[in-house]
Amino acid sequence: MRPGRAGASLVPVRARVRQPVRSGRTLFRGLVSAVERTDAASRHALLSVRGHSVAWLVPTLILAAIAVADVTTDVFQIIAWTVLVPGVAAAICGVRSTAVFAVLSLVVYVLADTVWKHRAETGLPGLVLVLVGGFVAVVAAAFRVSGERRMLHMRDIAETTRRTVLRALPDGFGGLEHAAVYLSADSDARVGGDFFDIQPGPYGTRVLVGDVQGKGLGAVDAAAALLGTFREAAYHVPDLAVVAEHLDLRMLRHRAHTAALGEDNGDRFATGVLVGFRSDMPDAVELVNFGHEPPLAVGPGGVRRLPVAGGLPLGMRELLPGDFLTTVRAGLAEDETLLLVTDGVVEARDPDGAFYDHEATVALAVEADPSDTSPRRLVAVVRDGTLRHCRGRLTDDTTVFAVRRSGRPPVWP
Repeated sequence: MRPGRAGASLVPVRARVRQPVRSGRTLFRGLVSAVERTDAASRHALLSVRGHSVAWLVPTLILAAIAVADVTTDVFQIIAWTVLVPGVAAAICGVRSTAVFAVLSLVVYVLADTVWKHRAETGLPGLVLVLVGGFVAVVAAAFRVSGERRMLHMRDIAETTRRTVLRALPDGFGGLEHAAVYLSADSDARVGGDFFDIQPGPYGTRVLVGDVQGKGLGAVDAAAALLGTFREAAYHVPDLAVVAEHLDLRMLRHRAHTAALGEDNGDRFATGVLVGFRSDMPDAVELVNFGHEPPLAVGPGGVRRLPVAGGLPLGMRELLPGDFLTTVRAGLAEDETLLLVTDGVVEARDPDGAFYDHEATVALAVEADPSDTSPRRLVAVVRDGTLRHCRGRLTDDTTVFAVRRSGRPPVWP
């Protein structure tokens, strides 16, 4: 899509980075910062073994280390460090566990003052500090757990929305073997404006991949509207160009509706590629391009771009009077896979600002193993290459979709 993009080789992304030795305070701040950056679901999975939480081990070990150090060393006022234990528990444990560690920290401090005291290092100020620190930690844990519950609830809603908009596609649906991956630029949202679908029908199997301009719920709403229209028109309408016309009109109607509601979506548009697999065209497909990245045909012989006319995005017909939709017939052999991506792939940049060249990456993968051009493998190659190229920092929602004929006749209700 853009000139001057740099390719990426298929090298493993595993690497060891040697970190400098940090002081105790810096290490503790780094731990808290890492906990804050990690979402609740990932943190729970990281601190679980066979489904059981082991988060309590961290503050337990810290408390034990402080007690042992106080008994065996002459470090001044090390017992006062017990105030850190409920703070650590508040970051990774539940409210009850945090309260337990707040009590244990207080008990250890009192024991240091009454049982194994071997120097005058404890006293009322330290006791008050541990007591107040434990109380604050319990309150902080309550706020954190409440926020995590709300966040997980919103993620469940987002996941449900994603499954509603991007419905599950059965294996071999419409006589096609397919694979797809969707990566949201917002790890918490899990849903955005990218969309894809397959719709079999009496006039062949149609495929749609696209990207709505913008982000947020407005983009999701527009994607849902386009997919609903596609599923009906792709089934009932014989001519692929007319299906494309229905999609463009739906985008215009959707913009008018949101404008009537007072929403600022007057310039929203969508790019995409509409593909038609017909039973009377076993070695070719029909294509309509709505200003989208051209699809690639990937086979044992290599990678090539399919010839497509440069159409306008959906919702921008006023920029080109007359016939703005062009249907192109392109050859696609039975052993070739059609690969389509959205802007999240072609606009991914490395730290030097170079764009990612997924075509070059796929060409290297095919050259290494010409026998495997399955949709699942190609999707994995592009996904891994994109994440490796941008170091995992996606700036836009990313969709990789691959499809090829399965050799079985399409079935539709």
